[in-house]
Amino acid sequence: MNVWEGVRLAMTQIRAQKLKSFFSVLGVIIGVMFLIVVVSVVEGMDRYVREDLASEFLGINTVTIDRVGNVGNATDEQRRAIARRPQLSVADAEAVRERLETPGIVSLQADAGTSLTTLAGVVVDNVEAIAAEETIFEIRGWTVERGRAFTAQEAESGAAVVVLGRDVSDALFPNEDPLGKRVRAGGHAFRVVGVLETLGSLFGRSMDNKIIGPFSSSLGRVASPRGWVDEIIVQTPTPELVLEARHEVEGIMRSSRRLRPAEVNTFSVETQDETLSFWDRISRILFIAFPTLVAISLIVGGIVIMNIMLVSVMERTREIGVRKALGARRRDILTQVLIESSTLSLLGALLGVTIGGGLAALVRATTPLPAVVAARWVILAVILGVVTGVAAGVYPASRASRLDPVDALRYE
Repeated sequence: MNVWEGVRLAMTQIRAQKLKSFFSVLGVIIGVMFLIVVVSVVEGMDRYVREDLASEFLGINTVTIDRVGNVGNATDEQRRAIARRPQLSVADAEAVRERLETPGIVSLQADAGTSLTTLAGVVVDNVEAIAAEETIFEIRGWTVERGRAFTAQEAESGAAVVVLGRDVSDALFPNEDPLGKRVRAGGHAFRVVGVLETLGSLFGRSMDNKIIGPFSSSLGRVASPRGWVDEIIVQTPTPELVLEARHEVEGIMRSSRRLRPAEVNTFSVETQDETLSFWDRISRILFIAFPTLVAISLIVGGIVIMNIMLVSVMERTREIGVRKALGARRRDILTQVLIESSTLSLLGALLGVTIGGGLAALVRATTPLPAVVAARWVILAVILGVVTGVAAGVYPASRASRLDPVDALRYE
């Protein structure tokens, strides 16, 4: 039998029994829809974490030194040891800057929550105050949309200048140009020299609710009253130099703190990939678990399709007898039933993809969750649909092909 002829006959049967066909593929529709929605959210989160989040919070090609690091799997004893670690200092950052031989740029950073006030009395609470050096804009990939970033000279002299995030700028100066205006934080006055380009939000949390100024200025005392440094960031020009910089930075810090070879680090050094390793494990589990759950749903859908096809074969017993009497071979009957079941399942998969894509777009538009419909998941969903249909149609097709034409013609 010609495949396209089989598809045409299958479509004729589906159009003749629309409601029965719909309910027979309902399991496939739900399974594929669930797959598309869930993996689209996970895919969107994965891209966001690796691209936007990594750039915003970690920077590209970076090595980050901090006091605590990742303590997710630490024992109670290890947590107590971490709590006793000394704080990072400006001296640590200077040691890294002076002794680092790997090409790269270095910045230190401290941050804390604060409130901002204008001379007109407008107040904005819960603003993230970031005290850093001028290189932080390049490391984090922040772009100044209006005005400028503070310069190296201003960072060195501790000039009272700041750059505002978009949300802070709009809240403090809704109807006027913020450049050159004065704001107060922690009892200190600062002059606004720039406004950042919009960074967006992360799971409902705005990344534009910040103020950035030189660490050596009064903002450094707001972000870190005791002069401690939260992070020292080293950025290399290429990914290939990251591991080299990591090993060198670790050696510099150990030497600076006079640690003996047998002593453990009193600081944490992590690359961008190491910091994101927790997400790698989570996303790997999600990408394996969800298709497995969908497979269970498709098995149920396949059983329904098989039952419907068995009923269809029974209803068309005389038709099959006529076909065989006219010379149809067993292979022709087998092919026709398999094509019908796979066509039915394919239509269910396509409908599931369409509904799932629409729901993913709705999730992206109405919630903080990112959702990206990747082509590979659409292809996988369609393939699963076809495989389900073929698997479900094997037994009914085999049963139909084995019918004796004489008995089939006598069937009532």
